[in-house]
This record gives sequence, structure tokens and C-alpha cells, in this order.
Amino acid sequence: MIVRQFINWIRTAPAGERAEATRALARAWLISDLSHDDRVAAEGALLMLLDDPSPLVRQAMAEAFARSTDAPAAIVRALSADQPTVALPVLEHSPLLIDADLVDIVATGNDEVQCAVARRVALPVSVCAAIAEVGCAAAALELIENPHAELAPFSWNRIVDRHGHLAAIREAMLVLEDLPAATRAALVAKLSETLAQFVVARNWLSADRADRITIEARDRSTINIAARSRGEDMQGLVHHLRVTGQLTAGLILRALLSSNLDLFDAALAELADLPLARVTALLHDRGGNSLHALLRRAGLPEATFAAFQVALDACHEQGFVDSDDGAVRLRRRMVERVLTHCETDRGATEPLMVLLRRFATESAREEARLFCDELVADDTVDPFYDDLIAA
Repeated sequence: MIVRQFINWIRTAPAGERAEATRALARAWLISDLSHDDRVAAEGALLMLLDDPSPLVRQAMAEAFARSTDAPAAIVRALSADQPTVALPVLEHSPLLIDADLVDIVATGNDEVQCAVARRVALPVSVCAAIAEVGCAAAALELIENPHAELAPFSWNRIVDRHGHLAAIREAMLVLEDLPAATRAALVAKLSETLAQFVVARNWLSADRADRITIEARDRSTINIAARSRGEDMQGLVHHLRVTGQLTAGLILRALLSSNLDLFDAALAELADLPLARVTALLHDRGGNSLHALLRRAGLPEATFAAFQVALDACHEQGFVDSDDGAVRLRRRMVERVLTHCETDRGATEPLMVLLRRFATESAREEARLFCDELVADDTVDPFYDDLIAA
């Protein structure tokens, strides 16, 4: 009886009053002990109100039903397809929308709709993939900043491919501690490409010089990323590097000369299509034949074999170094040793010699920078001790 009176009254009531009455009816549906007849009548009234010309009425219903698991599913789905001011609360919070609904909504919705879905709690892999594939940049940013989103590696890569040129996307991703190493490397490559295009467009550098500097900077960043990667993360990184054509002899030699044996082993295992454990065992064979066979299977240029052998022997002799200072100094000694050997090796090609000379210059500059940093650190500490002595 009360619901029938409500229906008769709402036909002529102002929009604001209809909205408040609709909110009250929706709450009554959720929390009141309505009889069966009243519940059926109330649902009929709510379905009728979906066609109300005022968005205030439908918005009031959406706000009441947005977080409830007991709301009428048909009404929630209808509200999710309404205009954004009505649909957003439901899209962001309703537990009644299934994954297939959300994927379809992302595919057909505008930027506001996609952002609302991206903010949902417990966002599953399939919906994250849809946002990564077709979502706008703002939705991708919401997804990155959503701690409850389950992003698969391929979704991270699609975000980089589609939006990695945007600074806000890169910054939001790079601060994530659990970002896959392959994705981090892809972001660095995207940034390097963007910077190279910028300086070439302004005639600050020639295209060839910009490309060379970009590759060197990208390779240095890859070594740093790999130094923090282990297990499946490392395997994902080397697979990404191979697929994108970055797993070159130059990068692998740089890894060895940087004492990054984990990346060196994983790279050869990826290129040679061998188990990592077997590659590691072969690399501990000091005879040299195993290394050459492995490099040949990996498809690396034969002219680089001697450089790899000398570098690996030096690495085995020096052993493990666990400090930044030692790693830099070890690297310089290794580079100089390899360079000295290759200067007397008739099989060494000019491109290899150019690469090794660049490595030598880079390692010397790194060592000099570290030495200057130590001097500055000593200057900041000495006055403290002077004060202690004076006291």
C-alpha cells in the first residue's frame, strides 16, 4: 500500500523531492523488513525510476546501491550503463558487476568511466588487461596507482607501449618497488627514445650520435636494473631484451666487465636455449672450450670470443666484490686487461676495439667520480672529529 502511494505521489513531485524519496526507497529495500508484496512493488517502482528524466533521481539510487551486495542486480547493471554522473559510484564500488561486465564497460566507456573502473578494489587480471589495452592515459595512471590491481607482465608492457612517452606514467611506474625488471627496462628504453628524438629535432646532436649515446645510456641502465633482479624477474628481463633486439654482444660483454655474472649467465642461457644451471656449470670450466662452444651456440660474433674469455678469467681470479667502490675498481682493471689483450690479438675487429676503448673511458670516469665523492665525504666528516679532539 505504501509503495503504491509512493508511485502515485512521485509522478508529480519536483525532481529534488523525487531524488530524496528514491534514496529512501532504495535504503528501505536494503535494510527494511518488507513483506513479499511490498518488496515486489518496491522493485517495480525502482525499475520505473530508471526512466526518470532527472539524473538526480537515478544518481540517488546509484549512491544507495553502489556498495551493496543485496541490491537488485538488474538495476545495478542498468545504472552502470547510465550517464557518467549516475554510473560512476556503481562502476567504482559495486560488487555485483562481474568481470565480463567491467571489460565491456572499459571497451565502450569514455575516460571518466574507464578511470572509475580502474579505481576499483580487487581489480582482476582480465579487467586490468582491458584497461591496459584500450584505456586512456588517465585510466592507466589510476591503474598504476591502484594497490589492489592485479597487473600481469603483459599488461605492464602494453601500458609502456601505449603511454610510456608520458612523463606522468613513467614517474608513477618507476617508483614502484615491485615493478618487473622487463617493464622497467622498457620504460628506460622509451625514455631514451623520447630524449633522442628531442635533441635531434632541435639539431643539438646528429641522429647517429644521438643513437649511439642512447644505446650506451640504455645499456648502463639495463646493467643497473639487472643488478637488482633475481630468478623469474631476471629471466623475464633477458627474454624482453632478446625480443627487443637489445641482448647484443656489447651488452653481454658490459655485464661481464661489470661483474654482473647473473645477467651474463642468464643472457647466454636465453640465447643458447639451455637451462641456466647447465650454462652456469659450463662457465665454471676454466679450460675455455666450454665458453667458446657456448658463445658459438648463442650466436655471438667469433671475434668477441677472446674478449669474453679474458674477462671471464679475470672475473674468476678477482672473485666476488660486494661494495660499489670495489665493483668500479674491479671493472676498470678488467676492461684494461681485456683491452690490452685485444690490442695484440689479430682477430680483434675494429668495432670491438672501439667498444672496449669506450668501456675503458667510461670506467676511468666512474672511478674518478667515486674518488671525488669519497673526498667530499671525508671533508664533511673531518670537522666533526676536529671538534671532538678540541673538546
